[in-house]
Amino acid sequence: MSTTDLPPRSRIVAEALERAGVPGRIRAIAESARTAPEAAAAVGVPVGAIANSLIFTATLDDDSTEPVLLLVSGAHRVDVAATAERIGVRSLGRATPDQVRAATGQAIGGVAPVGHPAPVRTWVDETLAEHPEIWAAGGTPHTLFPISYDQLVGLAGGRTVRVD
Repeated sequence: MSTTDLPPRSRIVAEALERAGVPGRIRAIAESARTAPEAAAAVGVPVGAIANSLIFTATLDDDSTEPVLLLVSGAHRVDVAATAERIGVRSLGRATPDQVRAATGQAIGGVAPVGHPAPVRTWVDETLAEHPEIWAAGGTPHTLFPISYDQLVGLAGGRTVRVD
């Protein structure tokens, strides 16, 4: 599929992948990949090989808040208290759909690790490293792309963290 055939949000992600030299091409799929099990079924991989892009609102020590992106294995649920401690924030709360769109320019269920209007502090679930190929959302609930763990960490400018 040509980049010009992709939805606008996915074109932004494809351009970010190209600029970073990541070889994975965005794949458009007819079925929804809004959830990790849906995405895994669509591309034929274990659910743990899906990198869920989850936006949280971090409360900092000075009571200010900021969005943070956790790239989490589809096989995991985030332990928010433990993860907040590990990344050095007072607390983490789920972002609202409006907060997700403001931080990423993308809707829940299709948030890519890149292509956001401004950088978002990012952490990557260390258990994703167990998979030689990871699939991440391509900016919409109907687009995905393959990437290696090291490429994902580098592309997202992320740091690794244990989220369970």
